Amino acid sequence: MTVLRARNLQKHYGKGDGLVRAVDHVDLDVAAGETVAVMGPSGCGKSTLLHLLGGLDRPNEGEILLNGRRIDNASENALARTRRTDIGFVFQSFHLMEELTAVENVELSALMAGHSPRASRRRARQLLDEVGLADRAQFLPSALSGGQRQRIAVARALCNEPLVVLADEPTGNLDSAATIDVLQLFEQLHERGQTLVIVTHDARIAATADRLLTMRDGAVVDETRLTGGTTGQLGALLGFEE
Repeated sequence: MTVLRARNLQKHYGKGDGLVRAVDHVDLDVAAGETVAVMGPSGCGKSTLLHLLGGLDRPNEGEILLNGRRIDNASENALARTRRTDIGFVFQSFHLMEELTAVENVELSALMAGHSPRASRRRARQLLDEVGLADRAQFLPSALSGGQRQRIAVARALCNEPLVVLADEPTGNLDSAATIDVLQLFEQLHERGQTLVIVTHDARIAATADRLLTMRDGAVVDETRLTGGTTGQLGALLGFEE
């Protein structure tokens, strides 16, 4: 079953000689339980595409369907509800609420989706345990490492039980050790059947995917199925050695 679909997706800025095609006629289908990685040089449109798919920005042309429902032309209120209930976001800069504890940050997405405080707290504690941070539930973000903060951000993205999780450079601000922790977490999500779209520069993260899309100048220029999802296979595709 297709969970996320885009057709003829376009986003441009400026006009005339100054026209920039950030996303240029992109078609995309993401099946339930599939992990899709998107790679490409800086400025190629990866993050813009992710923002369009998640309803954080509006396309100039094209359609986006989430679980069969058009979201590109939805009202602002309907789009906000969709983001709260059906989509989980993971950002490079974590975007945690600094005045809230870890468990309060995680439960926030469930509360915003309309779940009861008790159910939200129970779900948040369960997810903190799953990401290995049950003992950090009452810590503020400032007392946590970058890797721990990103794991909390992933738990928050999952707390509303979304149809799809969209991750934008989830290891971009992490050191090597923390990157390995987050890599293992995404592998676990993949094995559990969570639908994921991950924008990344990191071949190790991309190697957890079922498919790799390569973007250039706003367009998808290549699509490769990663059978087995190994960094060796991905390294050969990208032209580097492990």
